Amino acid sequence: MARRIAAGAAYGGGGIGLIGAATVGVVLAEVQLAKRTVGGGHADPPRSDGRYGRAYGEDPGHPDCSDCSEPVRFAMLGDSTAAGQGVHRAGQTPGALLAAGLAAVAERPVDLRNVALPGAQSDDLDRQVTLVLSDPAWVPDVCVIMIGANDVTHRMPPTRSVRHLSAAVRRLRTAGAEVVVGTCPDLGTVENVYQPLRWLARRVSRQLAAAQTIGVVEQGGRTVSLGDLLGPEFAANPRELFGPDNYHPSAEGYATAAMAVLPTLCAALGLWPEEERPDISRREGFLPVARAAAQAAAEGGTEVTPAMPAGPRGPWALLKRRRRRRIHHTPDPSPLPR
Repeated sequence: MARRIAAGAAYGGGGIGLIGAATVGVVLAEVQLAKRTVGGGHADPPRSDGRYGRAYGEDPGHPDCSDCSEPVRFAMLGDSTAAGQGVHRAGQTPGALLAAGLAAVAERPVDLRNVALPGAQSDDLDRQVTLVLSDPAWVPDVCVIMIGANDVTHRMPPTRSVRHLSAAVRRLRTAGAEVVVGTCPDLGTVENVYQPLRWLARRVSRQLAAAQTIGVVEQGGRTVSLGDLLGPEFAANPRELFGPDNYHPSAEGYATAAMAVLPTLCAALGLWPEEERPDISRREGFLPVARAAAQAAAEGGTEVTPAMPAGPRGPWALLKRRRRRRIHHTPDPSPLPR
């Protein structure tokens, strides 16, 4: 199914339904119940734009020296999860956590620009990419996109969803940026979503995540599966890792997500110390991209990256299960220099 969705997105196919017509009545009833208990009443997420790891670019004797390390330019795109909906401090958002972690690994300052929009669907990515690339003097070195949940809840045709995401990755890669995509989370983990909607939400979310992976890898990007919001932690501790609205992650939940994305973010810039060769003991290896995408969608925190040119079975990808790196609390950002 993921292969069909991705092919439809690439070659202009029509929408492919993921839920049979016979279940629509039950699903709609469950959706109405879920809406009464999940989400709503959101405050705007805190602004996380700014410079992180400023000390790495300063000479204590000459704070204004011209030989300071050039900052890494990092852009965050996507929906409310990328924006950090549900937390109150900029330093608790995933963009801030990733920028601070990247600065620590690179030992360079990191300038973050976050253009993510709460409520955004994949068709908003064209506008967001245009914002990111609007300043010729500030072209990002690396971008993280987190998108897909609203596409599912608003029933955007999956072929259309993947088409918009693939186009966004292609534009950013053409501009010279590395791209990491956090794929659609498993909406079946939301605590107040009940059966049969929970089963259907999980199935649809994973199919979209796998199709996103195929589309992104074909454009030269990398993906990290957000799966069941990154592993058994969310299923085991929903009251700690979900925020007050029972839908968006809490500060601890965002930290868990950032821990899984950071190794891939650093690897995209050649900064991660691990060997790039697959580790057989961790069930890593080279697979046709559709198989790699399906495996990643079922296991949170799994990375898929382009590997080999297309063969008889299509493009190949490297499936990796990177060791997570704990991200400590980060202070709020310093304003970006004008």
